[in-house]
Amino acid sequence: MAVQGAVVLALLAVLLQSAHAAGGGCAGEAFSANRAYAACSDLPRLGASVHWTYDRASGDLFVAFVAAPAAPGGWVAWALNPSGDGMPGAQALVALPSSDGAAWAVRTYNLSGYALGEPGPIAFKATDLAAELGADGRVRVFGRLKLGHGMGVLNQVWQVGAAVSGGNPAPHAMGGDNLAAKAKLDLLRATTATAGADSTTKKRNIHGVLNAVSWGILLPMGAIFARYLKTFKSADPAWFYLHVTCQLIGYVVGVSGWATGINLGKESRGITYTHHRNIGITVFALGTLQIFALFLRPKKEHKYRLYWNMYHHSVGYTVIVLGIINIFKGMAILGVEQRWRTAYIAAICVLVIVAVTLEVVTWGVVVRRRKAESKTFNNASNGHLPHSV
Repeated sequence: MAVQGAVVLALLAVLLQSAHAAGGGCAGEAFSANRAYAACSDLPRLGASVHWTYDRASGDLFVAFVAAPAAPGGWVAWALNPSGDGMPGAQALVALPSSDGAAWAVRTYNLSGYALGEPGPIAFKATDLAAELGADGRVRVFGRLKLGHGMGVLNQVWQVGAAVSGGNPAPHAMGGDNLAAKAKLDLLRATTATAGADSTTKKRNIHGVLNAVSWGILLPMGAIFARYLKTFKSADPAWFYLHVTCQLIGYVVGVSGWATGINLGKESRGITYTHHRNIGITVFALGTLQIFALFLRPKKEHKYRLYWNMYHHSVGYTVIVLGIINIFKGMAILGVEQRWRTAYIAAICVLVIVAVTLEVVTWGVVVRRRKAESKTFNNASNGHLPHSV
């Protein structure tokens, strides 16, 4: 009976989820004044949802944010953040009631820190601002933001408060849901301008794939060839050609991905992912230095070969580490599905397992070789010749 009850509950849960997806949630929301939007998303915190239409031709974002205040007489807020994924830098629309609660007003705030500050203009020109309290106790905030052309995935944050003090929003609660109320907003999802959306989405995907394959897979593979295969005499000089081939192909593919990212940055005016961009520039610059270093590689017996090796190894490993870090940052920016994150993590784990295994094997080879050389040297020192094979 317990098993049957669990099955019934599971089936009910599935049916409820299907009903929610089909006609409930944000998709079933109706707005006054015949407002309608091309896409919507149920936000993961605070029971909120966001609805939007992005006009690629004009660069206008028509948005509706829906949430219930933390208590009657409280306030709600929604914001885009062009410089980060938290509160500092957010360009916010805050809806709060009048003193008698009969009407709602929308104010704009340019947040420079964690304090709300005074209302004022925001980075995106805001028009058609309005807010209303529904019979269900939720507030609907409407607005039109001038974002510009070529926008893709943006950072959004939202919040609800319990009170208004002196005509200003009182501080919100600091619970887990309040602090985690942030997510990505993919403007191109389900928008009416499908041709332009598909083009930009394709560019973003190409940028991510090229960089993941180059900096995140080919370069680590090349490093593995160079570090471990050269230990085996039978792999010389094959290891060198494998290493150079991986690094050159990885660099060419990586430059293509880097150029695609630069182009995407130019198209996404007003949105700058500073850390991701700076790491990408650093990886590209160091990778270019590595390519030029190949032409300055001294011979094995040259007195400067040791210093060249130290430089080459340190810069190479730096490029690999920074490249992998930036790939994960890029995944976070694009909001890729978890299965793609998992696939890349699995690929990295395979490379790590291979590297660790080869590390153990090659150290064993080196130790045995040194013992053999030491035995040969001792035999020669005692006047005995080593046994011939």
